[in-house]
Amino acid sequence: MLIKNIQDVPAVPVNMEGARQVQVRVIFGPKDNAPTFAMRVFELAPGGHTPYHQHNFEHEVLILDGQVAVITANGSQPLKIHDTLLVPPNESHQFKNLSDAQTARFMCLVPIAYQK
Repeated sequence: MLIKNIQDVPAVPVNMEGARQVQVRVIFGPKDNAPTFAMRVFELAPGGHTPYHQHNFEHEVLILDGQVAVITANGSQPLKIHDTLLVPPNESHQFKNLSDAQTARFMCLVPIAYQK
């Protein structure tokens, strides 16, 4: 068994086109010999957002802190702390921090093959 505290995992900038003021902490992944899933925590600075993107795998999301909206082809939907999402494969999406003053955080699980 491996136990970690989120704050002990370094946050690194997300350097994808379209990302703004986003950092990620890979809590568990290939370096931990996780066989199936990678657990990541994203931190969106005030006004920050992930890129609007899609990929060929599902992922699950849990909102941890802040004022977050998910943007899809159907528009923007505000989310609450503890809301969960299942993002199906190939669905375009973006997560945006709606606050100008507070950092927002969400946890995301993806297949380990994507994290390699």
